[in-house]
Amino acid sequence: MTLAIDLYRGKVATTAEMAHEIMRGVPEDRAKRDLHAAFEYLASLPNVKKDRIGAIGWCMGGGYSLDVALQEPTLAADVINYGRLATDPALLKSIIAPILGLFGGQDRGITPDDVHKFEAAMKQQGKKIDVKIYDDAGHAFENPNNKDAYRAADAADAWKRTVGFLAENLKK
Repeated sequence: MTLAIDLYRGKVATTAEMAHEIMRGVPEDRAKRDLHAAFEYLASLPNVKKDRIGAIGWCMGGGYSLDVALQEPTLAADVINYGRLATDPALLKSIIAPILGLFGGQDRGITPDDVHKFEAAMKQQGKKIDVKIYDDAGHAFENPNNKDAYRAADAADAWKRTVGFLAENLKK
């Protein structure tokens, strides 16, 4: 079962500029409450295995996917696609879910240095993490609508890794 959360509350962007404007207008505390409510809703369904709920996100959603791992101790798997990261050990110690992180080596917003710091901080906490940095890819390399950054081969590999990771951690 999959549940897609509309953090924009019905607003639809028709341009990249409009998308950035809507994204900047999402109150972080409300988004976290919405994600928690979505998690609780899924966990309440009789046909959902409560110990097999995962989260995935891209860009802003990748950062929020990390937030779900930080706030939901029973999350079973988490995939972060070029989303904002944290390195504070006090925050990261609450993560139970294994994490798959997929990033672009040419991303100027979430740099490889940021990714390496996150990975090192997670490993210092004894957390299960698998990170892949696609050397020639930039931000949003998995988005086919992003004509300047889309990298089909890297996107295909990232999706293959995602499907395998989720199967390994959620289909037990």
